[in-house]
Amino acid sequence: MGKITGFLEHDRVEEAYEPKDARKKHFREFIPHLTDEAAGIQGARCMDCGIPFCMSGCPVNNIIPDWNDLVYRADWRSAIEVLHSTNNFPEFTGRVCPAPCEEACVLRINEDPVGIKSIEHAIIDKAWESGWVKPQPPARKTGRKVAVVGSGPAGLACAQQLARAGHDIVVFEKTDRIGGLLRYGIPDFKLEKRHIDRRVDQMAAEGVSFRTGVCIGTQRPGKGVPDWSRELLAPNALRGGFDAVVLAGGAEQPRDLPVPGRELDGVHFAMEFLPLQNKRVAGDTGVPDLWATGKHVVIIGGGDTGSDCVGTSNRHGAKSVTNLELFPMPPDVEHNPDWPYWPTRLRTSSSHEEGVSRDWSVATKAFVGEGGKVTALKAVRLAWQDGRMSEVPGSEFTMPADLVLLAMGFVSPVQSVLDGFGVAKDARGNARATTDGAGCYATSVPKVFAAGDMRRGQSLVVWAIREGRQCARAVDEFLMGSSELPR
Repeated sequence: MGKITGFLEHDRVEEAYEPKDARKKHFREFIPHLTDEAAGIQGARCMDCGIPFCMSGCPVNNIIPDWNDLVYRADWRSAIEVLHSTNNFPEFTGRVCPAPCEEACVLRINEDPVGIKSIEHAIIDKAWESGWVKPQPPARKTGRKVAVVGSGPAGLACAQQLARAGHDIVVFEKTDRIGGLLRYGIPDFKLEKRHIDRRVDQMAAEGVSFRTGVCIGTQRPGKGVPDWSRELLAPNALRGGFDAVVLAGGAEQPRDLPVPGRELDGVHFAMEFLPLQNKRVAGDTGVPDLWATGKHVVIIGGGDTGSDCVGTSNRHGAKSVTNLELFPMPPDVEHNPDWPYWPTRLRTSSSHEEGVSRDWSVATKAFVGEGGKVTALKAVRLAWQDGRMSEVPGSEFTMPADLVLLAMGFVSPVQSVLDGFGVAKDARGNARATTDGAGCYATSVPKVFAAGDMRRGQSLVVWAIREGRQCARAVDEFLMGSSELPR
């Protein structure tokens, strides 16, 4: 372990944030990683519990006590090797993961947990800065070809593992750049896209091929789904040209709000709004003119996507930003009442801290407009009892709204992709496949596999990486009869 009495001697050290008034003026990351000394102190706080609940709380089962100890002892080179043994992309999770590992930390029962996420962030940044992250091309090629549909974290993790096993991999992406929702969805102030670019370069050196602007399916995905494809490629072309196909796209079908006035100009899905700013930051020209500047912005949905809309709207210079949530306000508790499980609690993101009016138990009844443009939102307050909601009589109200962003989550993958391959689906419209035992991650269609959001529905980046890695092993076993890839 790090230091036997470290958790008694040292307080949790938080990563420093750039002041909110300064960071709202740009779209760069504003959370620098810990210094070597500060990270070592955090590593010293790890108790190396007999049963490390942090590891079970982490979807990729990061070997957290080991690299905490290595950072405490300043053995950074070994720390990145241990971290990479379970996680292909710790620079993604070290920035955007909500850290379920920390909620499972034993210290979380009655103290501040070990800063696991901040240590991970420090390890991978130091590894890149020190030149330790190198391509790992396979020692031999198998001659087998695998198509990976989707270049988000599940697709990239699966592709990298399979390439290192010696297979020829082609990743298909319908937008104009690799990265999926990491690229077009997460704002640059949370994840600068250079982190994706250097991983793509590493994977290309390992033998992975990338084809952007190619939409797989029988039709375009539709409104609210980022798509700048130049080519529509039929699923049968992949099944006929590859030894295996992995469906690893995101759960991109947004949840709509069919109330009067939905058709008004100014009412948009969040994913019609956020990717445009990603493209502007990337230097693209001719980007559609959808801004929050000088507008009363109302964001419906209180999750991560809604938070990203808040941060982006504030950086645009919105006149006001309001965030509405259908569910009741969660409890504001200091420690984890559901340890070691993920608790329901009030979470305030860095974007919320930059300026927003948050309101809970509110249902939108209609959008009001003039001249075809939205100008206001009608809503009603809700009462919740035994998990059921009812409208509070006489609680109707109207608020100004020049831009409404629907950030209520995603219901399923794009159905035209799954229908094109003919795979069986579960009750929620995801590709049906198991995650354990013989034939795991295999769909109902021969040699077609599914992983990540395409299989499990809307979830976290870290879950996508886990499923991509596990699916890669399943595909390798299918192609070769056995596999040496980790599960």
